Amino acid sequence: MKTIGIGGSTIEAELAAITPKAQVVQPIQKSEFPKRISKALELMKTADLKAMYLHAGTNLYYFTGTKWHASERMVGALILADGSVHYIAPQFEEGTILDFMGVKGVIHGWEEHESPFALLVSVLKENGITSGNIGIDEATPFFIVDGILKSQSEYTLVNAKSVTAGCRMIKSEAEIAIMQAAMDITMEVHKAVARILKPGIAAKTVEEFINEAHKRYGIPTGSYFCIVLFGVDSSFPHGVKSPKNLEDNEVVLVDTGCMLHDYISDITRTYVFGDITDEHRKIWNLKREAQFSAFKAAQLGNTCGSIDVDVRNTLEENGLGPDYKVPGLPHRTGHGIGLDIHEWPYLVRTDTTILEAGMCFSNEPMLVIPNKFGIRLEDHIYMTEDGPKWFTEPAHSIEDPFGISK
Repeated sequence: MKTIGIGGSTIEAELAAITPKAQVVQPIQKSEFPKRISKALELMKTADLKAMYLHAGTNLYYFTGTKWHASERMVGALILADGSVHYIAPQFEEGTILDFMGVKGVIHGWEEHESPFALLVSVLKENGITSGNIGIDEATPFFIVDGILKSQSEYTLVNAKSVTAGCRMIKSEAEIAIMQAAMDITMEVHKAVARILKPGIAAKTVEEFINEAHKRYGIPTGSYFCIVLFGVDSSFPHGVKSPKNLEDNEVVLVDTGCMLHDYISDITRTYVFGDITDEHRKIWNLKREAQFSAFKAAQLGNTCGSIDVDVRNTLEENGLGPDYKVPGLPHRTGHGIGLDIHEWPYLVRTDTTILEAGMCFSNEPMLVIPNKFGIRLEDHIYMTEDGPKWFTEPAHSIEDPFGISK
C-alpha cells in the first residue's frame, strides 16, 4: 500500500498556493519584560543572589528585551536585587545599546584597553553590594567568568540557572501563542514537502523548498534549521555529510522549523515514499506508541525524567533497547523549546524537574534500525492546568501520516 498525501505536485505549484500566516500573532509586548524581571527577583531572593549577570544572547533578551549577539567583547546586564538594570558594554557601542535596549537601564562603558570585569565589580560596589553570591547566566563564556574571578575576591560566583531556567521554563500565554503560530506554519510546510516528492529528488532541493516555503508563509529568515534524509540516511538522527537522493520505496525523514518573533518551531515527520513494508509499519507504529506513552506520562506533578523512563519501558517491552542501545531509542525523549531550540526542561531520566503549567517540550522518542532506517515523529507539548496539550496533531498512520482520509 502506498502512502496517502505523498507526491503528485510540484515545487512551483506548492509555493504559488501559499498565503502568509505569520501576521496572525503579535510579538512579545514591552509590558512583559518587567514582569519577567519581577519573577527573577523572587527567584534571586530564594537563591540568595545579590545580583545576576546576563550575557548577550537569549537570556539577556528574555529579561531585558535587548538583542545582542555574543562575541569576544563582554556585553551583558546586571540585574540587582532592587530590580535596577545595569548594562556592561564597550563604550563605543553605547549608542547602539541604547537603540536595542528593551528595559531601560544605566549603561556602563569600558574602553578597549580597560577591563570590563573590573567595571562589573565596580558597579556592584557602587550600588552597595560588597560581598555575597552573584549569579552568572549559565551560558556565559568561560573567559568572562574567569575574568570576573581574577578581578575580585569579595564575591562568590554561582550558576544562575535556577533563576534563568526557573523563569524561562514557564511560558506565558503570549509566548505559547507565538509558538503555536510557528508550529502551525511548519506543519503546513511539512504537508507541502510530502506532495513535491518524486524519485531522484535531492535532499538539498527539498531543503531549499522548505526554506522558501517558510518565507512565503511570512517568516523572513526562512527555515531556522532543516534535516532531510532518505533511506538508510534516516538511521542517523541528525543526518549525514552527503545526503542521498530519493528512491522508490524509501523512508523519508524531514525535521525542520522556523523562528517567529524570536520563538522556534520544531517538527519531524517520517513516512515512506512508495511501498510500505511490514518492518516499516511495525517500527512506525511502535514509535507512535512510544510518543503517546510520553504524552500520557506528561502529567502535572510528575518529573520530566519519568516520561523518559516510561517511554523506554514501552520500548523494552517490545524488544528494543535496553537503554540507548539500537535497535531502539539512542537519545533522550525530548527537550524544552522557546527562544532556544533546545532549552529546559529535558526529558531524560535524570531530570527531576516537576512538570508545571506553562512548560513546553518536544516529544520525539526516535527509533533507529541500524543500516536500514530511522523513524522520528516529533511534536511538541505544552502543559496546562488541565494537563498536556499538543501544539500539533500527531501523525495519523504510516499509510496516511497527515490524516487526509480521516
